[in-house]
Amino acid sequence: MNGPFADSDLGRALALVQVNVASLMHLTHLVLPAMLARRSGRILNIGSTAGFQPGPGMAVYYASKAFVNSFTEALWHELRGTGVTATVSAPGATATEFGKVAGSAESRLFHLGTTSAPDVAAHAYRAMMAGRAMSLPGWRAKLGLQMLRIGSRAQVRGFTARLNQIEPRKSKPEITARSSSGS
Repeated sequence: MNGPFADSDLGRALALVQVNVASLMHLTHLVLPAMLARRSGRILNIGSTAGFQPGPGMAVYYASKAFVNSFTEALWHELRGTGVTATVSAPGATATEFGKVAGSAESRLFHLGTTSAPDVAAHAYRAMMAGRAMSLPGWRAKLGLQMLRIGSRAQVRGFTARLNQIEPRKSKPEITARSSSGS
């Protein structure tokens, strides 16, 4: 899913929207009435820091995560006082198979470092159990969110586009022995 939208596989893009948007909304709608009836329950959705800005080079993914973030925060507000909470975990780049599957493992963003999946999961669980609206695990996620507040929208788009560019890791130069011809 990395690269210009016009060059993307529409089937994969629609499948991503189905999972990140339609299925999430559908499942939430299925379980929420029972939680409300018993006045107890917790919903934990996996959003992303990607959902806080446009994502040139991964437009569909970023847009789908914007839905997850916004939907879950809105639910959190609607559910106040019901005994049910909704929490969105919004990690940045995380060390999972996602990078490889999405084609972004060699992006500048992933080369800057990732947060471990166990750390993301533990942070999300604690936030959910505390009834918080959002889990923002790791210093990179927190710093990235603060950077959005000081940059213009144009700067954010440009910066995000650069982070999403594929940048193969530079291999170490090969050391070869030189022979001297004595000249």
